[in-house]
Order: sequence, then C-alpha cells, then structure tokens
Amino acid sequence: MLTAPDGELAEQATEILKKFGPVHAGSSAGDFGVTGLKDVEGWIVTGHHNDVLTYVGPDEPHDQSEIAVGLFGRSKRHRDGTELSILHVEDKRASADLA
Repeated sequence: MLTAPDGELAEQATEILKKFGPVHAGSSAGDFGVTGLKDVEGWIVTGHHNDVLTYVGPDEPHDQSEIAVGLFGRSKRHRDGTELSILHVEDKRASADLA
C-alpha cells in the first residue's frame, strides 16, 4: 500500500518490495509486527517499511499465536520481495482528487 503514490504504481511498489521485502536475519528486515483486523478475519503483518503490509488469513497458519502469524507473514513478505510478481494494482488517486 503506497502512502505516497507517484508515477507508475506497479513500478514504485516493485522497487519498494525489492528493497524492503526480502528478510535478512539479524537486521531490521527480519522485524515484524502483527495487527488483528476488525472488519475482516485475519491479520496484517508489518515490516521495516510502512508501505509493505502482508495479509495473513485465519486459515493460513496452523498456530494462530502472534509469533506464528508474524513469522508466517514475514515468510510471505520474503517470497513477495524475491519473486516480484504483480498480481493487482488499484489506483485511487483520481477518486481522492475528486473528494
């Protein structure tokens, strides 16, 4: 989720994910936070960049403790940061400009 979207969104997101997605043990790239969601089942796992959020569904980790969910989300972020495959882009800048 881009907090400051600029130009080509897929390109901007790919560059952020390439730099801040892969996990490097012993560095801030291995850190994570877990936040439960109110309106949807599951969690958001954060990392060391505010624009990189990973959704973990309630059926994904067998153990739903905070540490297990965080490690699961971190592994998904690492995969996303190394595979760099864009699945969906949603540009809401035009609708924000109208408001």
